This record gives sequence, C-alpha cells and structure tokens, in this order.
Amino acid sequence: MASANVTPPRPNPNSMKSLLQDPFERRTLSEKVRVKELGPDQPDLSIGQQASEKGKQYMRGFSRSWYTRKAWLAGCTHANALFCFPCLLFKTTGTDPAWTVTGVRDMKHLSEKVKKHENTRAHVDNSLALRGHEETDSSDNPGIFRGLVDFVASVDSVEEHLKTATVFEGTSKTIQNELLDCMLSVLKDYILEEVKSADFIAIKADETTDISTHCQLVLVLRYIDANSNIQERFFEFITIQNATADTIATALLERLSTILSHGQKAKLIAQAYDGASVMRGATGGVQRKIVDVYENAHYVHCYAHQLYLIMQQATSRIPRIGTFFSDLAGFFAFFSRSPKRTTVLDQVVAHRLPRASTTRWSFHSRAVNTVYEHKDDLLMCFQTIRDSVNFDPPTVREAGGFVRMLEDETFCFFLALFHKIMPNVDMLFSQLQKRNIDPVFIKALVQRFTDSMLTIRASIPSLCGHSASDEQQQPIKRRRMLGPREQQRLATEVCDAILIHAKERFSFTQHLISATLLHGELFPQHSVKFPDTALETIVEAYPMLNKAKLKTELSLIYENSEFKACSGAVPLYQFFMESNLQSTFTETVSLLKILITTPMTTAESERCFSTLKRIKTFLRNSMTQDRLNALAMLSMEKKLVKDIPDFNKRVIERFATQKDRRAKFLYK
Repeated sequence: MASANVTPPRPNPNSMKSLLQDPFERRTLSEKVRVKELGPDQPDLSIGQQASEKGKQYMRGFSRSWYTRKAWLAGCTHANALFCFPCLLFKTTGTDPAWTVTGVRDMKHLSEKVKKHENTRAHVDNSLALRGHEETDSSDNPGIFRGLVDFVASVDSVEEHLKTATVFEGTSKTIQNELLDCMLSVLKDYILEEVKSADFIAIKADETTDISTHCQLVLVLRYIDANSNIQERFFEFITIQNATADTIATALLERLSTILSHGQKAKLIAQAYDGASVMRGATGGVQRKIVDVYENAHYVHCYAHQLYLIMQQATSRIPRIGTFFSDLAGFFAFFSRSPKRTTVLDQVVAHRLPRASTTRWSFHSRAVNTVYEHKDDLLMCFQTIRDSVNFDPPTVREAGGFVRMLEDETFCFFLALFHKIMPNVDMLFSQLQKRNIDPVFIKALVQRFTDSMLTIRASIPSLCGHSASDEQQQPIKRRRMLGPREQQRLATEVCDAILIHAKERFSFTQHLISATLLHGELFPQHSVKFPDTALETIVEAYPMLNKAKLKTELSLIYENSEFKACSGAVPLYQFFMESNLQSTFTETVSLLKILITTPMTTAESERCFSTLKRIKTFLRNSMTQDRLNALAMLSMEKKLVKDIPDFNKRVIERFATQKDRRAKFLYK
C-alpha cells in the first residue's frame, strides 16, 4: 500500500530558517510577540573546522557554552551556522550581513567576531529595540508606566472605570510624557520650597558622557531641611556641548539663577566637584567663575577623590612599587584570558581574583588581599598548570613566571606591607563616601588614618625580619632580590609619601579651619587659650557671621563639659536642636549649618550617573531630556515622592490645568 503524503512539520516561528524565509517585519503583531517570547533558537550545531598551529593539526568545534555566554546568539541547523537574533529581527542600517544572511561558521576567530559585533552601534540599537515592553492588557511585563497605572487603579478602586473608559485611557505616549512632566514639576517645586526655607545651600556637579554619547552634567543640591535633616537632592541632568570650563559654568549659573533669587546669593556657601582641572582652576576654572557671582561659594575637592590621588602619588613615584602593582595586575590578566586556566583556579584556589580596573583604587586593595590570603594556593595552582600536559607552552611559561614571583622575597615583602596598609585605606574611603559627614568628622578620620600609618611605619623593621625568616625556612635562589635594608628604605618611603600627601591634601585651611573650632577633643585646650586665628579665618570666609557673638558662644561651649561629648558637627547640631538652644546659640548654630551643608564628597553625583546609564540603556537612547530628567527624578527621589502627602493631588491638578483639552478634568 502506498504511503499517504505527509506534510512536513512547520518550523518554529523563532527558528533561523523560518525568520530567513518569512522576515520579522512582515509578520503580524501577535506573531512578533510570539517570536520575542520564544527568544533565539539555540540548537546543537555540528560545526567543525580544521586548524593548525606550529605544525600541529587539530579540529575546532562549536560548544553550547557560547549560548550561555552570549544570550543573543542563535543557531541554524539548516545552514549549520550562527546568527545574531536581534540583528536578524530588525536589520537596521550598518548590520553585518554575516550575522543576518549567511551566518558565521569560523570557529577559530569566533571570539574576535563576537566581540567586534557586540561593539557595533547596529547591534546595540537592535538589542535595545528587542528589550521593549508589550503594554497590552494581558501582558505580564507591561513596562514602568502601564504597571504604575494598573497599580494605582487597583489601590484607588477605579480599576473597572479604567477598563471601560472611552474618553481617557491615559496610556498613550503623549499622555505618559505629559504626566511625567507634571510629576517632575511637582517634585522640583517641592525641592525649591525646601531650598527657600534653608539657611544655606551647596551644589555638587559632575559631568560624564552617557550611552548615547551626549555630554551630561548632573546637578545635586545639598541643604538642611525644615526638619533639621541633611538632604542631597538630585535636581536635573543638563545636556552640554562640551566639558569646557566656560560651558559648564554657564550651565550652572543659568540653573542657579532659577534656584536662588538675587537676594539669596549669600546662601550658596560651597561647590564640590570631582577635582578635574577644568573644575578647580584657580583663575579660569568652573569654581572661579561661580565664585565671581556667588562670593561665598567656597570650592571643596571631593575627599574620596583626594584619597585616591594620595595613594596614586605615593605609589606611582617609586619605580619598584609601580612594578609591584603591574605584576599584581598580571594575576587577573593571566586567568581572564582562558576558561581552562580559570577552571584550574576554581579547583585549586576556589576563589576568583578581582577584575582589573584603571579608574578605581579599590581594585589594588582587593587584589593585594586576595593574593596575600591565597598565596600558597595560588603557588600550587601555577605549579599544577606547569606540571600538566594539557596547556600550551606560552601558558606553562607564564605560569612559571608567576611561581618565581610568588617565591620572590621582594614581591612577598611588598605584598605583606600593602596588606597592612590597604585595610586602613579602605576604611577611610568607605567613611568618606557617606552623606552625613562634615569637616569635624573628617578631621578625626584623617587623624586616625595618620596614626595607623605611623604605627605601620614603626613596624617596618619587624616586617623585614619576618620576610628574612621566611627566606631561611625556604631557601630558594632569587634574582633581582632587594636586601633587608633596601626593603626597609622603600617601605619607609611609601609610608612617608602617604603621610606627606595626606597632610597636604587633607589640610584644613581657610574656610575649613572651622573644624578645629568645634572639635570636642580640643575644647579643654580652647578653654585655656581661645583660637582667635581660626575665628578670624572663619569670619573672613563667612562674613554673615557675627564675630563678637560667635566668640562669646564658643567660649561658653568650651567651658561646659556637656558639649564635649558631642563629637562632630552633626551630633552637636542635633544636641542644640533637641535642647531648644538654637535661639541662644544663634551664631554657633549658623556655623554648624555651614559645616554640615558643605559637601565633603561627590559620591551622590556618581550615583546619579549610575541611574542615568540604567535609564538610558533600558528605555533607548532617543528619549527627550525632559523625560530623562523626570524618570531620573522619580528613580532617585522615590522616598521624597512617598513623603509628600498630597503628591498625587498636586500632579492631577497640574495635569488638569496644563492646557485646554477635549476632556474636561475640572468641575466648574
């Protein structure tokens, strides 16, 4: 009996064969949604490629691990090749046809091709387009705005009305943007109200290039609100043409004119930047141009950045120390280039090495601690690689170099030295990142850091002796080895460099000399001899203070032991407010407000840039600046949104009165 005709099974809608035959743009909306839900088709492929290296023949094949490493990869069993799933769907201008038409079969250069393709603008645009949201009623992932609408509707018991409304649905792009504008306006007005009631204000600014290659300047306001709480409010991102001093200063002065009226110029008492030369220039920098208009706006260099510069200066000026950190960076580089090497690291050491970074000092700290704590395990790991027959000659040769490095007395000595130094650096750095810090608090931190460095400096001879005893226990021939005296000299030079730079960069001169006036530990000394020089400096920096009354108040504070227990400007200020002494010690409270308002770090600006990158990546690059500012404000000031009791009412009223609409929202 003849067999009946059997219709071949229809390929999956997300398969490469199906997408090549029936392009994505020609499909219906429901079919497109289905393809997106299924994601890239990732079948097993039998791609084989003959290769040779140094006279040896071998076969390269495709591994499924590539699907895990690159989620956008798709495979085609019909063409026996690899494709880029988002690029095949959207095919924007500039897309490489090798990834959308013919497929990629070159296994030898696959890693290079993948890396090159990921860096193309076409791939980034296509990937961002694929990450959109389906905002239909049945969607489980409706996006930020639609999800917010659904949530508010369920809370306000108007869900049924939202489903049946024919005049106003509120989910169109225009309505979304108008509501975002209203929310941004309400939040900005509330912040401006807080600024208006504050006695003093400081600004923090920084610039970066966002994911869409636009230069963005972030503006953050710092002040004490009516409830005596320290606030650092994101105000807005400002698009600027370039990062020159004139452009940045013009943008900041334009915004400040809207924040502070002409009679409030004296309220701006500080400006903090990340320390770039264009910002801090004494004659033509941003800070100078701001001071020309706001004379009390003293410049403060970010203290966390100061610490980074201290460590950079202390280590880069000594060649042997620079070589040590270069060698240290080689540990991560060795394992990062090969999954096979990483496998041995996981098996023997069971601990990954920190990723190298050229911008963050914290990498050096983590690398020092990791190598020091796992030195014996790393030595065993490198020896395992050398003894194995599964690695190529260059890998074995490099592993041998690391074995000699870990057995080198000089390297081990510097490793032990910086293992003592780094915890103190990390502790100071983490403290400097906090929002509620002031000059008095920083002075105490710097003093503790200095004392710790002096203790380490005094222990250097014993550290050299410890290194020598280790050498006697394990006598191994070493090259380029420094003697104990030279080791001690270099270690002392490192400690002295850190101490000298810390003293210079953390010096409390001019307006920051006020920290010494309110340092609790100095009160007994000040009660015997009043610090007149420091008082003169403060009054000169802040002419709004009454010198005679401030001296009288401080004299009483120095003689009263009750105030000595308050260590730092913030605790002392809180004590005055809780004890209702602000009307008695008016000038001291003003001085404390100045100290607390003065920003010591630009960490908040960095956090704003993190939010900027998340929003830009998630919602495409092409959003308007107003929408970007609205989303950034809602993200970074979500606590403020919750704290405003009538926020929804304010937004609704502003939306309803914004302009004439076909639908009437106001009762007349």
